[in-house]
Amino acid sequence: MEVILKTDIDKLGYKDDLVEVKNGYGRNFLIPQGKAVLATQSVKKMHEETVRQRSKRIEKERDAARKSADKMMEMTIKVGAKVGDAGKIFGSVNNIQVAEEMAKLGVSIDRKNVKIKDEPIKAIGTYEAVVVFHRDVVETISFEVVGE
Repeated sequence: MEVILKTDIDKLGYKDDLVEVKNGYGRNFLIPQGKAVLATQSVKKMHEETVRQRSKRIEKERDAARKSADKMMEMTIKVGAKVGDAGKIFGSVNNIQVAEEMAKLGVSIDRKNVKIKDEPIKAIGTYEAVVVFHRDVVETISFEVVGE
């Protein structure tokens, strides 16, 4: 069954995407929760018109996301953590702390769009994270975990 997504759904698609899903997933989960609508011919035509009208706004958002990504690639992100004697961190560093440090540097990003490669982080060092700035702008940034 074809549905048009109303929200971004991880590992399925982004808002306004036309995706093919199994009947049970669409009828029992996506449509009742308001996350998608059934893609009939009339809905597809309205969707195409809506997407065509939004294309300029989407292009501006993509350009702004590219600028933010370039800005983050130039900066060094340092995440502070409490450290014990042996260099081990009390607790762990996760995507929330990385997103907060990015916000302090002037680029606000949702924590769900930051995926740390070597999770969980329990030691001081340099690590990498994949950040989704926009659906078409995905970058791998490096950050450093330092002791406080």
